[in-house]
Amino acid sequence: MPQASEKAANRKRGRPRSALHDRENTPVRALDRGLDLLQVLSRRGSMTLSDVARAADIPASTAHRLLGTLQQHGFVQFDGDAQEWAIGIGAYRIGATYLSRHNLVDAARPILRRLMEQTGETANLAILERHEIVFVSQVETQNPVRAFFLPGTRSLLHASGIGKALLANRSNDEIIAVIREKGLPRYTGKTLTSPQSLLGEIARIRAQGYSLDDEEQFSGMRCIGAAIFNPFGEAVAGISISGPAGRFSDEMIASSKDHVIRAAQELTLATGGRQRG
Repeated sequence: MPQASEKAANRKRGRPRSALHDRENTPVRALDRGLDLLQVLSRRGSMTLSDVARAADIPASTAHRLLGTLQQHGFVQFDGDAQEWAIGIGAYRIGATYLSRHNLVDAARPILRRLMEQTGETANLAILERHEIVFVSQVETQNPVRAFFLPGTRSLLHASGIGKALLANRSNDEIIAVIREKGLPRYTGKTLTSPQSLLGEIARIRAQGYSLDDEEQFSGMRCIGAAIFNPFGEAVAGISISGPAGRFSDEMIASSKDHVIRAAQELTLATGGRQRG
């Protein structure tokens, strides 16, 4: 039977479950204070350093260090003439992303429905998140054989119509960085699995203004996609139509691509975005 000293040693080598849970849920102090400063500034507008420190109940030296870090990331800005701090463009961009995402789904519903009626195929809306797309809305066709994506379904960019449309609005260096992070996994015999083939496809998408998923993610299904832009001209979402390859003939693609492009442009404008270029 272990002696008391051995039991104590064993306890020291581990960490109680409750302590681990508490540590995982303990706020990071510097981050917590930095967020407090952002809230103070958002309520009060522009403030001097001493006013910020007093409102946040922290030393002025600590407030200055935190504000300097936030300034480096664009979350606050400093007016040297007035000696005052205020919310910066970085904080606005974060908030605008949240608002645009929620406005995007509402604004998209009538546009998706009309796109489905114009083309006879399922219309989809997806957003960009961490180098993947996430489907957030869909209007299904009445055809018995149709494409279907549950909200929240994720897809890698290289094997999706919307994903490739988004990649086409990035530089080749950025695309290579995405490939290094996510790879180019094969889903079907038509999946583009080399950087050279993907970049060649991206060049075609840039020239024609729309993308085509030609059975690259699911055998027997094709998709036409186009990008949606935010107020900064960044491609952050996309719209597409998808359906069985048997109905997506080359003639159908030629007659439907302009509907997809116009729908993406309309949704960009409806959410306050602006087309790049």
